[in-house]
Amino acid sequence: MDINNLQFPIGPFVAQHPYTDEQNRTNIQIISALPSKFINLLGDWDAEKLNTPYRPGGWTVRQLVHHVADSHMNAYIRFRLALTEDNPTIKPYQEELWAELPDAQSAPVDLSTQLLRYIHLRWVLLLNSMNEADMARTYTHPQSGKTFRLDEVIAQYAWHSEHHYQHAFQLALRNNWSH
Repeated sequence: MDINNLQFPIGPFVAQHPYTDEQNRTNIQIISALPSKFINLLGDWDAEKLNTPYRPGGWTVRQLVHHVADSHMNAYIRFRLALTEDNPTIKPYQEELWAELPDAQSAPVDLSTQLLRYIHLRWVLLLNSMNEADMARTYTHPQSGKTFRLDEVIAQYAWHSEHHYQHAFQLALRNNWSH
């Protein structure tokens, strides 16, 4: 299989402007569904499956799930900052290094799936409360210097959710693991 398809099973993220209310609602629903999708997929996976890289040179499924929890916690905080400050500069983090920390390499995945479950409950509540003016609020990423609108960030995290879910799901399909 093509390594690019393994790395980007749903393709790379492509921003579009503007986002409609319907697109925002769809993207929020995708974010909302992620914890249950991971819980249902990974519920009976043993350590051997969880410690399998989703692609050659990639993270293990365990690291992947912990990465998604780390990423989505940061996203939730970034939204709160953007909704309460004028174009704040967010704090980046080294996701590759976070994935190498001992907890990301060995902690049970249910810690992160449950964390995702509860972070997403709060985050989706916040996202569903946002109006058009809130969607246009922004934050700046200091490494790229780019300013992001929150409706674009919602789309990015909907993509991020499905992107990483598909890593695990496609691995299960390739290996004929029941799910």
